[in-house]
Amino acid sequence: MKILVNTDASIQGNEKLEQHTQATVQSVLGHLADHITRVEVHLSDVNSSKGGNDDKRCLMEARMVGHQPIAVTDTASSIHQAIDGASEKLKRLLDHTLGRIHDRKERSQPTDVDIDID
Repeated sequence: MKILVNTDASIQGNEKLEQHTQATVQSVLGHLADHITRVEVHLSDVNSSKGGNDDKRCLMEARMVGHQPIAVTDTASSIHQAIDGASEKLKRLLDHTLGRIHDRKERSQPTDVDIDID
């Protein structure tokens, strides 16, 4: 699973922020690594010039093998909180989506039933 981190002009991107983002995504989504090819993380400050609370935004997009990308967004007062929130939202959404795909595959497979007629 490849993790790409992007920041807008209002977020000071640095190695420490990228390491935190990568570690968080890996920790929360690592169990799904076989299903995900790439996670793109976009960090921004919604009201950068105005200030204010809950204006740090993290958008995460997961690219799954053989499926359309799935994206979530979280806003918080700090960029680290937004990253944590978005990764948890993405985990729940991916778990739910993969569960539905698994259920659909199971329902479409014929079952072997042995019937003894005597």
